[in-house]
Amino acid sequence: MTIATAAENLALGVVLAVSTGTTVAVGRRDGREPLGPVVRTAWLLGGAVSLAVAVPGVLLREPLARLFTEDPGTARLTAGFFLVSLGGLPVFYAQTLTDGIFKGLGDTATPMRTALLCNALVIALDPLFVYGLGMGVQGAAAATVAARAVALSVALTLLSRRLSRHAASGRPTRARRPDDAETVRGVRAGGTGGDAGTVRGLRAGGAGDAGETVRGLRAGGAGDAGEIVRTGLPMSGDFLARSLVGMLMVELIGGFGVTPLAAYGTGTKIMLAGVMAFYALRQAAMIQTARSGRAGPALPLGLAAGGVVAAVLNAVAVPAAGLFTSDAAVAAGTVDFLRWMTLHLVPFGALIAVGGTLQASGRGGRVLAATLAGFAVQLGLAHALGAALGVTGVWPAMAAGTTLAAVLVVARLPAGKPVAALPNLDS
Repeated sequence: MTIATAAENLALGVVLAVSTGTTVAVGRRDGREPLGPVVRTAWLLGGAVSLAVAVPGVLLREPLARLFTEDPGTARLTAGFFLVSLGGLPVFYAQTLTDGIFKGLGDTATPMRTALLCNALVIALDPLFVYGLGMGVQGAAAATVAARAVALSVALTLLSRRLSRHAASGRPTRARRPDDAETVRGVRAGGTGGDAGTVRGLRAGGAGDAGETVRGLRAGGAGDAGEIVRTGLPMSGDFLARSLVGMLMVELIGGFGVTPLAAYGTGTKIMLAGVMAFYALRQAAMIQTARSGRAGPALPLGLAAGGVVAAVLNAVAVPAAGLFTSDAAVAAGTVDFLRWMTLHLVPFGALIAVGGTLQASGRGGRVLAATLAGFAVQLGLAHALGAALGVTGVWPAMAAGTTLAAVLVVARLPAGKPVAALPNLDS
């Protein structure tokens, strides 16, 4: 399961470029113009990405399995698992993209319900496929693919109805913003009068930005594809970078012994429960910014969430550690880790929440650059302080890197101003 989780995380990191980019693109258009073109473009991108990952993955499943384990028996079982799981990857990608479209429409409840349905089906089908049908490890993969396929069929039915109602409405339900890139797109499609006047005003007052927008949108569908990819790639890069740094941290902490590594693993599992609140804020900030064109209170909410999570983890550190391990040394190390993480969690909450606003405004590349800078500081300090202070020196290094990234990101936040005007502000 550890190998399966690692492989699936890598696969998810790739498709995030399309799904999150689609969420922002749909949010920018919903109520202002037809969604059909951008949704079709998103499906074409999703299909291309799924084939580009699934086909080589299935064909190269045996060497891929050997990258995760050197044991021949485990590698054989892993290759069999990959045959089914990677073969079913298009279903996973389609479900992720469907969720992204729903979120762009401002609906986060439907993806949650279909996820709960999928998880319930996995729980029910796993023993049937693994033991009842005697499929073993491949049965676990088949159960997951089957559960996802059922959840996807439900989600697609609901999405089709939602988009049909949207198309039947016939006209925009939200006013276009004078500084919105969709206004320029509407004029290119044939709009006149007030919209054309808006473009002339943009050319007169902000010729550089408006000119870039017009040139970027001349390609029609290609412009939609470029917008989705440029918006989503930084999120994909952020996810993959965090996964890589996580592996490097495991290797670094493992050098201090089994007990510190076990404490770190236990502490991160406990911390993850609180950190999910930050990602919920980022998703909400991204959707709100894409749909309204203005930055909400992501920064104060992120800081507040970081403070609350840090306080709660400090309060429950001892009993929570006891739930995960009976080893006194591991429990003590876990509590020490969680105490130090107070310095990390507050800026981390701000970094993640504000990142949603900036991604929706086309500034995701700057968020990724700040995150990478923070990781560079974190890893450098972790080696230096770890050598001087032992494993305890690694914990403030995490806080230092996160704080730097948060400061760099917050400096880019145009709070209270229109921020979703252009599809790509990094270029």
